[in-house]
Amino acid sequence: MTALVDAYDLVGFDLDGVIYRGPDAVPGAARTIAALRRRGIRVGFVTNNAQRAPHTVSDHLSGLGIPCTPDDVVTSAQATARVMAADLAPGSEVLVLGSAALAHEVSDVGLTPVHTRSSSTAAICVGYCPPLTWADLNEGCFAVQAGAIWYACNNDYNRPTQEGLAIGMGGILNAMREALIGMDPIMGGKPARPLLDETLRRLGGTHPLFVGDRLDTDIEGAVNAGWDSLFVLSGSHSMDDLASAPEIRHPTYIGDDVSALLSPPVRYEAS
Repeated sequence: MTALVDAYDLVGFDLDGVIYRGPDAVPGAARTIAALRRRGIRVGFVTNNAQRAPHTVSDHLSGLGIPCTPDDVVTSAQATARVMAADLAPGSEVLVLGSAALAHEVSDVGLTPVHTRSSSTAAICVGYCPPLTWADLNEGCFAVQAGAIWYACNNDYNRPTQEGLAIGMGGILNAMREALIGMDPIMGGKPARPLLDETLRRLGGTHPLFVGDRLDTDIEGAVNAGWDSLFVLSGSHSMDDLASAPEIRHPTYIGDDVSALLSPPVRYEAS
């Protein structure tokens, strides 16, 4: 039997809805990851969540029976920081509207994270962080209006919780757009391509595959980055969503969950 994954040397996985749902691993996820590693396939865990540090993510996965190190994790905070480092002069002051993990990634690429704007603020970077206040968002808007470049880690409009769908980064950015009329941030996370570019740079590989459950971030992000993709039905989006999706959100393959990687490929054919 030829498994879907046998055509690839790197597999990137979204997390929530793909590897786990809430506190629990998706059935078969640990077994599938182990089988990929036995085949010599490099595995990366790729997340739009800029709030958590890589070691926090790796500890979480290890606790679910999926051995993982921080080097296996690629976050939108890391990808966005690398984009900023390419655009800005070394040491530039960046107003960080986000978590300590995001500030660390900004510092790690040679920029200077700050939490109060000044006349030296060259850019702002917004990442998901529940303690952000209206005052924080206004500070970012004022900095952009004064000439700072606007960066954001991702644009997910909602995020799943045990209670239901909560407001995501897209809602935060839309609030800022009310003051920054006609402006959009430079994005590091999916569906923009920097996150998967950073994954390939870090983990290597010549024929990568991305596995995701969201058409608007995971699958569109894979298309934008030139990766093949596997759309799994274990998370946010369904076959009904796929039926009405534009071509840029069409996956290469479909499967019930990540265990489809170990079965013969089922290609998606648009009707």
